[in-house]
Amino acid sequence: MTKTRIIAVVASGFVATLSLISNATLAEPMASADDTARVLAGLQPSAGSPLSTYTNEAFWKQHARTFNDAWSSLETRQLTKIRTLVAKNFKNPQSVLFYMFSGPDFLYADAFFPSADTYVMAGLEPPGAVPDFRKFSRGEVAGALRDLKTSLNSVLSYSFFQTKFMSYDLRKTRIPGTLPVLMVFLARSGKTIYDISLIDLKSDGSIHAAEEKIANPTGRGAKIIFSDNVGKNRTLYYFSTDISDGGLKNSGFLTFCEKLSHGDSFVKSASYLMHSDNFSMIRQFLLAQSTSLLQDDSGIPVRFFAEGWQLHPFGRYVGPIGLFAGHSQAKLHEIFSKGKATPINFSLGYRWKPTESNILYAVKDPTATAFSTAPPAAVKRGSSEKLSVEANADAPKKEPRVNRKRKNQTVSNPSSKMFGYWP
Repeated sequence: MTKTRIIAVVASGFVATLSLISNATLAEPMASADDTARVLAGLQPSAGSPLSTYTNEAFWKQHARTFNDAWSSLETRQLTKIRTLVAKNFKNPQSVLFYMFSGPDFLYADAFFPSADTYVMAGLEPPGAVPDFRKFSRGEVAGALRDLKTSLNSVLSYSFFQTKFMSYDLRKTRIPGTLPVLMVFLARSGKTIYDISLIDLKSDGSIHAAEEKIANPTGRGAKIIFSDNVGKNRTLYYFSTDISDGGLKNSGFLTFCEKLSHGDSFVKSASYLMHSDNFSMIRQFLLAQSTSLLQDDSGIPVRFFAEGWQLHPFGRYVGPIGLFAGHSQAKLHEIFSKGKATPINFSLGYRWKPTESNILYAVKDPTATAFSTAPPAAVKRGSSEKLSVEANADAPKKEPRVNRKRKNQTVSNPSSKMFGYWP
């Protein structure tokens, strides 16, 4: 009995000691969101930051070197070239950017639309929370930084997140959700973060602080106030919400967006979802609310831009990768035919080679006719069957069934070998 009591006393003392250590750790001042973002991004925090101690650790120094190398390569290979293209060709930018199917990809939103005051981004992945380093041991912080690097590998290398594994990558780490990734992109893009708040969305389109715990939110997200130290503060909204027709019917997401009025829109690596009638509502919203829309071929089918739009093609359209072969568009082949498209020297979307990437810049113009929608002339009996197939390639299609066991692959884009899985 005495021995049992001694063990109980020792155990109680041990628990009390752990509690005191934990309380003492949490009593330390929490770092600012901006300093946290900088440390996650491999950048030095502000002088006197409580996170400065981590920057002396070998694991963080290695993390910083890795990110410095990755961003140096990314700047040379992608971002500098994109900014040059934007400055030369994209005029009259709007103050609002709608970026649907974005995940946490602020990186390319900022590169293509650097002057927007308000960014609205949407994906299925939850926002998570601002990481609190006080809750982690040194070993846990090192592990979290390794996980963060893993989740960023594909977007840094190939311009998009692999949908199949993004949800897993953003949940398994000790700093889960899209917020840590958004913070890294903001910091590495030269932004200063002033405030981050978690928000809930109501069906009437109003947003509320998560602490209010409103009943039946139709979407959750984050609101980030930031600046690039030039001009006024800017706002990024990230919403974790279903933007299929079924999800939007009971959501206030489009109502929230409509309150912002018209803006520019951006779509890339969107899995051709808006080729399906299951995503007709978000497709119609973008067509109605966009002053201009920049997309690769995985966005809205080009047939919807026949009237009321000026079309400016960039790059080269060679058709979808094998996984999405059913979404080839004959009209895009015509629009991007030799001599009609401005060349680009960077990659975008699922076609990871610059010589195979395409961008369509659609500018709304009620007086414009981009192309004729008249039905093709009848093909004489005995003509090539290929002509008949191409003539109907732009017709509305139901979303194809994909057999994951089948090896879909093209010679020009062996992405199954490169990634080890499909995007």
